[in-house]
Amino acid sequence: MNDQKCGLALHTSTGQLGLGLIDSSQVVKVEVWDLDRAMLNHLHQYLKDFLKGQNWQDLAFIAVAKGPGSFTSIRIGMVTARTLAQQLSIPLLAISTLATLAQNKADQLTIGNTLIATQLVASNGKYYVAIYEKLPNKEAVSPIFLDTIMALEDWQKILSELEKPYLLVEGETKLGYTVESLLKLAYNLWSTGYSPQWFQGVPFYLDSY
Repeated sequence: MNDQKCGLALHTSTGQLGLGLIDSSQVVKVEVWDLDRAMLNHLHQYLKDFLKGQNWQDLAFIAVAKGPGSFTSIRIGMVTARTLAQQLSIPLLAISTLATLAQNKADQLTIGNTLIATQLVASNGKYYVAIYEKLPNKEAVSPIFLDTIMALEDWQKILSELEKPYLLVEGETKLGYTVESLLKLAYNLWSTGYSPQWFQGVPFYLDSY
């Protein structure tokens, strides 16, 4: 990375740590680690190593996966991101884990105007679900059915009533690898002038993973 202003992304919502940097030339650096229960004890060291050679003052914004996912993992990432954004007086963009999953899929597609239904296993037979749309003239996906939790049969009914074809993407238990998509979504918002303050970044737990 060079010394231009950068955006930093933290994806911790499923226990797999994903860190990403993007500069004003949209050069991206991404690294991913499977930490699980070691997340709390090692996140700061991994973050320090990841940012080696980069000044904190180079950061223009911070992005964080706000959930749904693991309650503990989301909290760890959110607290870290909020603290950094507050200390550095820079925007904090909290992005849905399901949005990063949809964006990851959208970036693999060669066609536009596609619906992407996303789901993550929750508990008690329920799922975290959302539906996003990939438009041909836009890089970032847009939500058309916001994140919620519901029984599988209810979710399947909603999908059956969609008027457009859709792709169904089911997230694994480790989603830190979608940090590049998190970074892309946040950069897209930030570049339009969206500049939320640190206290506006709130977790989206719904229910424990």
